[in-house]
Order: sequence, then C-alpha cells, then structure tokens
Amino acid sequence: MKRKLWLLTGLLLLFFGCDNFYMICSLNPYYVEKNIILNLAIEGSWFAKPVKSSKDSTNSGNSRIWALADTTSTWSVKRFISKQVIKTKKGQDSTVYKPENYYIAKLKRPADSVTYEFKVVLFTVNKSTYADFIPNDKESLMKSKLASNSFFEVHTLARLGMIQNHADLSWLGADCVKEMIEKKRVRVNYQWVKETGRFLLTASSRDLTEMIDHYADQTRFINWDTQQARMNLSRIN
Repeated sequence: MKRKLWLLTGLLLLFFGCDNFYMICSLNPYYVEKNIILNLAIEGSWFAKPVKSSKDSTNSGNSRIWALADTTSTWSVKRFISKQVIKTKKGQDSTVYKPENYYIAKLKRPADSVTYEFKVVLFTVNKSTYADFIPNDKESLMKSKLASNSFFEVHTLARLGMIQNHADLSWLGADCVKEMIEKKRVRVNYQWVKETGRFLLTASSRDLTEMIDHYADQTRFINWDTQQARMNLSRIN
C-alpha cells in the first residue's frame, strides 16, 4: 500500500498545478454491490453543458475553468455488454453476451473529435441516486479535463438527478470533503498530499457508503448546488 500511495503521490505532483479545478478522488469505488441500480433513462445520446456553481457568483475563475473543460461535448451512454467465447460440448466456439450492471459513457468533443470513455456505475443511498465515474481508457485517463483529478484509475462521485429529457450531475468537491475532515464531521481514511494540498480518499467502499448515508442528504454538510463541478445533460435522442 505504501508503494502504491507513493506512486500516486508522484503522479499527483506531476499533474496537479496545471488545473485550478478539483474533484475529490478515491482509490476505491463509492458504492457497494447491493446498492447498484440500472436506469434505462440514462441510456442514449446527450449534449453536455457545464453549470455555474451558485458559490461562484462572486468568483468566476473556477466557472471559466469548468466551462473550458471537455464537459461541452456529446455523450453516448450505453449499458455495457460483455462478450465471452466458450467451448460447446462439441468443442465448437460459442459467443456468450452478458449485460453488465454498469454503463460506458463516451464523451466526444466537437472541436477535435477526440473521444473519452468512462465506466459509470449508478447506485442509490437513502433514495438518492449517485454515479461513480472512473476512466475506462488511457485517452480518458491522460487527456480528459473531466478526469483532471485522476491521471490514474481513481473514482469520482456525482449525484444524479433526472427530469424528463434532462439529467443533472454534481460532483463531490475536494474542498467540501476537506472541510468535513478538518472539522471532524466525518471520519474516513485518506492520504494527505502535502505538496499539492489535496486529499486522496483511501477508505473502503463500505466506509464511503456510510459517509454518503450520513452526510450527503444534509446541505449543512454537502450542498450539491454549491459544488464547483456541475453539469446538465440534454437528451439528443
């Protein structure tokens, strides 16, 4: 574990500082298996547009950075179907398709046609729906602004709200979690990267689920309207 954290720290030092915008990252998924859900409404094509945080009304710096990210793109969201080749009793190859309990979101920037992929797992806690994002390919890991806090395979958490042909995403911010930890409102394992002044969550998925359970629905702890990484998806088809 120490070696792994040392490597992650090095990667953080390499990439942090080139972007003033941050989400909280976790080494482990924010969900446990029993909370995973499927929602047919999330599938399809969407146009993504960054949403200005209400907290940025007097400071537009972060809003400008978020608007320049590749959030202004088209999204294609589909349930992932795995493919496996097995041998029949006659020794012949047979392909078996299995729908998995997660989605692949492909983000395409109109400016340069670059495509990024994220694995997205939907889950519920206290009747609220959340999305766990993790880069699904090297291109997403290294170049996507949406993964600007990652640069290695870590998870980010967004709360998901859907109304008819619109979906709203609000990512849990690093500053919000930092404040909760410093004020001892929440106790979760983390790695403090001194050189960057950032938290990297190392808590188990069970502990992260408990954190969401206890604090995510209380605006005095986590106000999703003031998180700086927010996005609106409008259905194309």
